[in-house]
Amino acid sequence: MAWETLLILAVALGASALTLFSGFGLGTLLLPAFALVFPLDVAVAATAVVHLVNNLGKGGLLWRLVDWPTVVRFGVPAALAAFAGAALFLLLEGRPIATYDLLGRHEVTALGLVVGLLIAFFALFDLVPRLRDLQVERRYLVAGGALSGFFGGLSGHQGALRSVFLTKIGLDAKAFVATATFAAILVDVSRLAVYSGRYATDAAAIAEAGGWGILAGAAAMALLGAVLGRLLLGKVTLEGVRVLVGVVLLIIGPAIAMGLV
Repeated sequence: MAWETLLILAVALGASALTLFSGFGLGTLLLPAFALVFPLDVAVAATAVVHLVNNLGKGGLLWRLVDWPTVVRFGVPAALAAFAGAALFLLLEGRPIATYDLLGRHEVTALGLVVGLLIAFFALFDLVPRLRDLQVERRYLVAGGALSGFFGGLSGHQGALRSVFLTKIGLDAKAFVATATFAAILVDVSRLAVYSGRYATDAAAIAEAGGWGILAGAAAMALLGAVLGRLLLGKVTLEGVRVLVGVVLLIIGPAIAMGLV
């Protein structure tokens, strides 16, 4: 398990730094890494914890730049919709759909199918220029917050939609990152409030995988990444990295959907 742990720590550090100035988010990259160690449902919850820690760290660095009216119009509906997304997550959890043999026995679950397909779909936002450059008018902020929050609660995939709805409202780069961060914090708190009712009685699933140390290490790396990203903010563009990440996620997503991961 040593290499999986190192992978998780490296992804937490790198993705945390990259997410400050790229189109993809920490949760998008960290979820597949956690899925190598934990069952998928536990991986989603573990990713949510690290995601919240990372956002709190970024929030502490950027709070002076936040556009609070946008946080209210976008973040509050997102937080409310995240409850519904997280409730659906729990409903799908543990529901097998099919089993098949392919170099071993594999099980397709409802949760794996949904999360895997969402990973693949949101990977397209890094690969397809029309999706990557998609912007929506300010008058749709409330609806956009609800849509982003719902998917955030369901699988953690909120960053791409958040960017679509916040890009065109006139914020500069740093204010955009700060505002998006606080909207994400509200979603993280909402979904963890729902998840906690389930995982408070199932913490053994993390402990059995040696996961508490991994989770703490990933959270620490995410905080360090937030600091590094803050130093790089406005100085770095990573178009090639976005494409590479999109391709990798387009492969990993279907693998999760098929029960291979």
